[in-house]
Amino acid sequence: MSSMSARRGSRIGRGMAWAILIAAVLVTVFPFYWMVRTALTPAGDLFADSHALWPHHPTLINFKRVLGMTSAERARAAGGSGAQINFLWYTLNSIIYSAVIAIAQTFFCAMAGYAFARLRFPFRDALFGILVAALMVPPIFTLLPNFTMVKNLGLMNTFFGLVAPSVLMTPFAVFFLRQFFLSIPKEVEEAAVLDGVGRWGAFWRIIVPMSRGPLITIGLTTTVWAWKDYLWPLLVGRGEHTRVLTVALGVFLQQSPNTQPDWTGLMAGSTLSVLPVLVLLIFLGKRLVQSLNFSGIK
Repeated sequence: MSSMSARRGSRIGRGMAWAILIAAVLVTVFPFYWMVRTALTPAGDLFADSHALWPHHPTLINFKRVLGMTSAERARAAGGSGAQINFLWYTLNSIIYSAVIAIAQTFFCAMAGYAFARLRFPFRDALFGILVAALMVPPIFTLLPNFTMVKNLGLMNTFFGLVAPSVLMTPFAVFFLRQFFLSIPKEVEEAAVLDGVGRWGAFWRIIVPMSRGPLITIGLTTTVWAWKDYLWPLLVGRGEHTRVLTVALGVFLQQSPNTQPDWTGLMAGSTLSVLPVLVLLIFLGKRLVQSLNFSGIK
């Protein structure tokens, strides 16, 4: 009798867990679904179909006018503002901005994390404590000093000025990689050093290949963060040649001469801006989950 009660309780608990999981997934996915739904809705039907889960007359005109694949007259006839986005150019800028930050930050954070995990030098633990304490500093606090530095160096509206504050390292990435490096047995590196590869060779030939999962995790999370960054590129990269996609979407919204924002065009541009990161997560998402559950060398 007790075993039957236990099984019944287990089924109820499993059912409640699935219900909570499904509810959490729906809450997470629904804003993205509504974004796509709005992008496929004709501007004239936006408020008429506001209670429908799917537009009655879905159309791709919003994507076409955002991409400049239709004339301004036809865009205005579809209910838009006639404004366009040089989508490919701004996407390329976002790719360069995100890739430079992700690659450089992963590289420097890996070296810093390895130094804190393996090397012996004065005040190592004190420096690491200061680095961890920096996790409690909100990024907005460093915005004004970084802006002043970039402006005084004459790097406004340049890619170097855009990536300068974020290209070296972040406290979380250093902490994350250091914890993984500590889980790697020292004997592996000592054997490599005895073979004559040296400390630098052991890092590149032994540690980096064994840390591929965590390194991809840091690179992926950094890419997503840089891709959606808005405030810093807005302050430093206002020029046409350095404008990233998030800033371009804001400019597109401000160009609307109508009494209300061009929501359908904005959602179409937002949907297109999500696609590159979505593809990246689809191909590397499994690796990300695996590396978050690492438990050392088995």
